[in-house]
Amino acid sequence: MAEKEVFLTKEGLLKLQEELETLKTVTRREVAERIKIALGYGDLSENAEYDQAKNEQAQVEERIAKLESILGDAKIVDDEDITTEKVNVGTVVTIIEEGTEDKETYTIVGSAESDPLAGKISNESPLGSALLGKRRKDKIEVHAPDGVIRYTIVSIRKS
Repeated sequence: MAEKEVFLTKEGLLKLQEELETLKTVTRREVAERIKIALGYGDLSENAEYDQAKNEQAQVEERIAKLESILGDAKIVDDEDITTEKVNVGTVVTIIEEGTEDKETYTIVGSAESDPLAGKISNESPLGSALLGKRRKDKIEVHAPDGVIRYTIVSIRKS
């Protein structure tokens, strides 16, 4: 089965590359040292430190594999390809919920660098996918657990 296309901004690409490098060069070594120390405690059948270190090692290797996969298949969003005519990955969108005056601003990013608390929403999220391809002053509807929420796009700019 083909992997879905993952979009990354240049900032997101650098962040994931740094994380991968740290996992490979620092974290792997630290976990290997903990395993070595735990082996010195003797009987592995009752060695909680060893079990914990081996579990951490598996998690680190799983994350490394995931990052390598993401980075190998990622489509990098070039700043020069981003326009402010329509919402796309890499744009910053300001919206207003219908019936309120509160403006909300989000950067549309690929799923790998999504961070809603930092205002970065995935192009695959309900709001992100509803915004994609829309223009300033367009109205959108987002289906949420509480019902349909309507927004108006106030502005679109480059990040």
